[in-house]
Amino acid sequence: MSSILIKAATLVNEGKQTVSDVLIKDGYIEQIASSLNVSADREINAEGKFLLPGCIDDQVHFREPGLTHKAEIFTESRAAVAGGITSYMEMPNTVPNTITQELLEEKYTIASQRSLANYSFFMGATNDNIDEVLKTNAQNVCGIKVFMGSSTGNMLVDNGAVLEKIFSSAPILIATHCEDEQTIRTNFAAFQEKYGENITPEMHPLIRNTEACYKSSSLAVELAKKHGARLHILHISTEKELALFENTTPLAEKKITAEACIHHLWFSDKDYAEKGNWIKWNPAVKAESDRDAILQAVLDGRIDVIATDHAPHTIEEKQKSYLQAPSGGPLVQHSLLAMLEFYKQGKISLEAIVEKMAHNPAICFNISKRGYIREGYWADLVLTDLQAHTAVKRETDLSKCGWSPFDGYTFSSAITHTIVSGNLVYENGRFNELGSGKRLSFVR
Repeated sequence: MSSILIKAATLVNEGKQTVSDVLIKDGYIEQIASSLNVSADREINAEGKFLLPGCIDDQVHFREPGLTHKAEIFTESRAAVAGGITSYMEMPNTVPNTITQELLEEKYTIASQRSLANYSFFMGATNDNIDEVLKTNAQNVCGIKVFMGSSTGNMLVDNGAVLEKIFSSAPILIATHCEDEQTIRTNFAAFQEKYGENITPEMHPLIRNTEACYKSSSLAVELAKKHGARLHILHISTEKELALFENTTPLAEKKITAEACIHHLWFSDKDYAEKGNWIKWNPAVKAESDRDAILQAVLDGRIDVIATDHAPHTIEEKQKSYLQAPSGGPLVQHSLLAMLEFYKQGKISLEAIVEKMAHNPAICFNISKRGYIREGYWADLVLTDLQAHTAVKRETDLSKCGWSPFDGYTFSSAITHTIVSGNLVYENGRFNELGSGKRLSFVR
């Protein structure tokens, strides 16, 4: 492997900023110092730029296998590294659903050949695969995914006895999608009776409402406390749910943690009039008060990590009527840029962005030697220019689906270089597509 010397970068790491040189060799960070007089195969002048640990996205849907008309591991990991994401954890609702150890390993094999970013894959739970779930290897699999609502295929886990078994026996972190299915069905029936086929995107957060989220999230927390399980609740979308989490326990000691996603931090129900199905997600984007409360919880530590829930669908699929259009959208290419925009607006510090998008995911999942700029750690790094601009438009959207909810927006920062496991994978719009991603390992 080649060596890289990064000169005069402003490192944002572990709560502080320092101007340093960084030497990368054989995949790892070999040396960090104020000035390094060494030779390397490649030297990058980073004066005036900010060097961050690569982002770790703990929730993506890359659609392979079975849904590759929407996305592929190669295309979406390519978009991810262009966005400063160096590691991702991918969800099991592909086709077939990832609900056996054999199917799980097949995804790892695909990623080993095609992923430009580091990777891990969740094992999926169902009402009837508990034996397979309990075989999951905690050292090389990120976690178990439980859909407590809004499932795809056979993945809705609504059997109380099965939930008890999962929470009492899981050998590994349990990540949950929390929306109460019966509440949603009742709400939907009422709206359908009133509006028939004319339900609009503006009604989405009223159908998939606060009570649906809170009822399910509170059940997950109750089960986790009862059994001492390690629970991570994904994509918090309501202010009410924030009461379920605390900020007094150090993150490494927390048994119950929470994630916020970019779309719930950026958009609100006022954006449906313009964006329509392009911001149709599950859980739904809700009120401005929910959005603002979620950001506050990110800042005060009740919410531990920021992710994307990147979930591509084709333009044709999203252009259908509300009832026919699927939920989800692509976000990995622009998630860090969105958070840097919040920094520019004075809403969050650079140090907090790094904490929530790199350090904390590594802590939450016990990832080995990633998430920090430290000597001896894997070199997963992203270089950013806070004086440049990035215009979002369909011709430069890299997800296979070919669009972004940020289309038409210009961010006031740019990502110039992304290094994955010591390899320069992205540089000013150009890619090294030899597949630098490594399988994540975990210290548990």
